[in-house]
Amino acid sequence: MILYEDAYILALYKPNNMLVHHSYMAKNQAEEMTLLESFQQKYQRKVFPLHRLDRKTSGLVLCAKDTTYVATFQQLFTSSTIEKVYYGLVRGFTPKQGEINSPVKGRDANVYKEAFTFYKTLQCVSLSIPVPPYETSRYSLIAMIPKTGRMHQLRIHMNKINHPLIGDPKYGDRFHNRMFQTNFEIDTLFLHAASLVFTHPYSQKQIEIKCPFPQHWQDIAKKFNWTLPS
Repeated sequence: MILYEDAYILALYKPNNMLVHHSYMAKNQAEEMTLLESFQQKYQRKVFPLHRLDRKTSGLVLCAKDTTYVATFQQLFTSSTIEKVYYGLVRGFTPKQGEINSPVKGRDANVYKEAFTFYKTLQCVSLSIPVPPYETSRYSLIAMIPKTGRMHQLRIHMNKINHPLIGDPKYGDRFHNRMFQTNFEIDTLFLHAASLVFTHPYSQKQIEIKCPFPQHWQDIAKKFNWTLPS
């Protein structure tokens, strides 16, 4: 799905559990259709991703239409002059808002790099579904604005403050993940790259691109009587 397009860039919707492109870090990559391959197959043209999303994360991926535009737009990400907003469903009741300042390992897995995430709690719910050792279970819908772009940053940061993302097999809580599988038949990560806001480096216009929520988000919002951000 194309979310935005102009003469220089376009924004694509990436579903959960899809690679943006093949990389040496991805397992079983040769057997998978990536986002870029799917786009090229459908539209018969190539695009060049300007940033990354984890395989398990859904949402917006910004791409350049030509390699000559890549460096200019990537500067928006390296200079942190582009605002990225993610939404997550996490275990427990999170504070009203906060900032997480905790280093995260780089992609070489040896060097820790500074990482900053601001978050804000939007809605909470308490369920009469027991998750040991408690007789009830509590969850929060949060907005996250990462100030840096480290690998798995949001997933690691929410785990560090004891509010892991639901459906996260690596950094999450297996008991709460299992509860969602058993009671709601959902085993998908609740992390969604929802919007980008930036000044277009060529037109100098303010651009805001939004991405709709996947179906599993809409399903759980109905069950929790939540209104998802628009």
